Amino acid sequence: MMHDGLMNYIGGKWTEASSQETFPTTNPATEEIIALAPRSTADDVDNAVQAARSAYKAWRLTPAPRRGEILFRAAHLLSERKEELARLMTQEMGKILAETRGDVQEAIDMAYYMGGEGRRMHGYTAPVEMPNKFGMAMRDSVGVVGLITPWNFPVAVPSWKMLPALIAGNTVVYKPSEDTPATAAAFVKVFEEAGLPAGVLNLITGAGDTGAALVANRDVRVISFTGSTETGLRVYTQAASLGKKVCLEMGGKNAILVLDDANLDLAVEAVTWSAFGTTGQRCTATSRLIVQKGIKAKLVEALEAKARTIKVGYGLDETVNMGPLVNEKALTKVEKYVEIGRQEGARVIVGGTRADMGQGYFFMPTLFDQVRRDMRIAREEIFGPVLSIIEVADLDEAIEANNEVAYGLSSSIFTENVNAAFRAIRDLTTGIVYINHGTTGAEIQFPFGGTRGTGNGMREAGQAALDSFTEWKSVYIDYSGRLQRAQIDTEAILRDS
Repeated sequence: MMHDGLMNYIGGKWTEASSQETFPTTNPATEEIIALAPRSTADDVDNAVQAARSAYKAWRLTPAPRRGEILFRAAHLLSERKEELARLMTQEMGKILAETRGDVQEAIDMAYYMGGEGRRMHGYTAPVEMPNKFGMAMRDSVGVVGLITPWNFPVAVPSWKMLPALIAGNTVVYKPSEDTPATAAAFVKVFEEAGLPAGVLNLITGAGDTGAALVANRDVRVISFTGSTETGLRVYTQAASLGKKVCLEMGGKNAILVLDDANLDLAVEAVTWSAFGTTGQRCTATSRLIVQKGIKAKLVEALEAKARTIKVGYGLDETVNMGPLVNEKALTKVEKYVEIGRQEGARVIVGGTRADMGQGYFFMPTLFDQVRRDMRIAREEIFGPVLSIIEVADLDEAIEANNEVAYGLSSSIFTENVNAAFRAIRDLTTGIVYINHGTTGAEIQFPFGGTRGTGNGMREAGQAALDSFTEWKSVYIDYSGRLQRAQIDTEAILRDS
């Protein structure tokens, strides 16, 4: 279904790009054009940034509880429009309705959570060195924040960035993926209707050059980026050269470790969902199965059978388990890696080909066996429904295999042994660790992010999200009525008291 032409949202007004140029957003299941979106230029980016700058003073001075009330209204509107947004998202980026509904729910949860921070956002007090003096630390807003977000979670991921930024008193310029501009526009309309003042949130659509213009704009104080490692490092380098604060969430090569004593049925369900949910297009998707030798044969047999039951198709069909890849480029990349795996000597035991649907960018759920730890398919991010099975002898080797890749987002271990579980918690060097659960399903009240090549140490969600969009201000109040010496003289203090 073709929607009306989309527009940018700048300074509280919906407007075309200054270039008058557009680009299509396409349904990856049907290859039909959904809408035409503005191809924004650097001038459009600057207009959005200046609108955000103009709105910043009043928004910063709006009491945080009042800011929170707007987020609560947005949460209510998102709840009312959950199905509408979910269906649009499925049409635009392909994942099944059960998953797009969950995507919207994460934004609802985050809006309520961050709305509540309007009455918390705690600082702290601490003892000071001198008598008749008080000290405290408090969070302060930063200014204009630039958000660059991906297509795979086109409501949830923007909410992880936008909502903590807004509650902290910042204004936002939001650049979504060129694959999901229609979902982004629908998301922004919720905040417009919730009563967010003009200029506090601005939307600009476009491709990589639009994002680059946002990074380069000197009036943007913070850049928060989620996407590929290659692009993220370019963003990091350029933004850092301009003195900006940067928050990165990039690639992953996540693993589930299955030990001999694992609950087999539970592990099969978790591995299947984690590997093939969202067609493997999640930063937390399981792409490596590190399995102990004793349980491997039974686990692989069960996984093969389970993978063959996955129904591939259009995500609006409630009976479908897995949708398409997002576009032809993504499909070609998966095909390339499957061929690389074969050439390296791994064996495809199920899948390995495009799904013959007549149209769309579908690929079959794929399992590789006989994968060595040094193979490219075991080390590089594929971002598709491809799972590599790696055999290990014991827990030590499993942990070593998990930790040796360039990424460190999410890991999971299946075991009934509490000692092994706690060793894994201690020794797995990833930002997220699960016990007897898949590598997906993070909750908004806990920090989200990874180590090594996955990010730059910043976190999204939970209290940690506020660190990305605030700066600490230390305050000292001297009520002695006289200038006190900075150097501590304990004897003098005791004498004067």
